[in-house]
Amino acid sequence: MSDTEDAKASRARQAADSDTGGIAADRLRSIVERIERLEEERKALADDIKDIYAEAKSAGFDVKVVRQIIRLRKQEPAEVEEQETLLDLYRRALGM
Repeated sequence: MSDTEDAKASRARQAADSDTGGIAADRLRSIVERIERLEEERKALADDIKDIYAEAKSAGFDVKVVRQIIRLRKQEPAEVEEQETLLDLYRRALGM
């Protein structure tokens, strides 16, 4: 075999090693590792958020209300106004 043929054969073996059953193993490994890294970051963020809620509670704030405020701040003002109007209407209908 010539040097060129050896190089081609070597590349073919490497491609076969990294391509198992039609799946590019290196690419799959990269994707899985990125997802795992992001999952770890998400867990760390969730732990940080939990700590902040604990801080709010120890400062005397009602955590349920804080969660509601956060949910409301994510919505558009028109959505919030519509919900508040409906809530008021329903309360009056129930005599509250």
